[in-house]
Amino acid sequence: MPVPARLPSWAWVTGLTVGAIAAVTVLAVQADQGSHPAATSAKPSASVSAGAQPTPTASAPTRVPDGSGTGRRIVYSLGEKRVWLVDASEATRRTFAVWPGTVSPDPGTYTVSSRNEATTGSDGVRIEHIMYFAAKSGVSVAFSNAVDGASPPPADSGARTGGVRMRKADGTALWAFGTVGTTVTVVK
Repeated sequence: MPVPARLPSWAWVTGLTVGAIAAVTVLAVQADQGSHPAATSAKPSASVSAGAQPTPTASAPTRVPDGSGTGRRIVYSLGEKRVWLVDASEATRRTFAVWPGTVSPDPGTYTVSSRNEATTGSDGVRIEHIMYFAAKSGVSVAFSNAVDGASPPPADSGARTGGVRMRKADGTALWAFGTVGTTVTVVK
């Protein structure tokens, strides 16, 4: 479009700029007054295809199991394959599903006896946030997560492993919560 002869070129550019700002302002007001999509989260499927690994989720039961003690503690349910981080006020700070090894501790009260930042698990997987809390039949039982965040492979028949694995984010939260001496209550 040619510039009109009577207007200097700076006036023409200024007019276009003002018009563009006005148009953007109108569109912004319309967008702000329009409908807004709600955030949704994908829920994992309850069914698992043959050969696929089940995926632990942070949803599901939030109620701490009865008989799990009182005070600040880690609660591990063998039957639900779930852990709760409970603070001193009895509030659940986090709960998540876990993958137990082939050797599980007996129900009872334990304490975190030692921690190891990272190592290789007895199954050959690089793990981190290892928190030892029990032993059974010569096998140490500890919470941990895979460094690469992958789910553990299915247990080999005959292999004796005491690792209780979880997702990486859950392992990080457990590591921050469970120092040496923290109570671990194991329930059926």
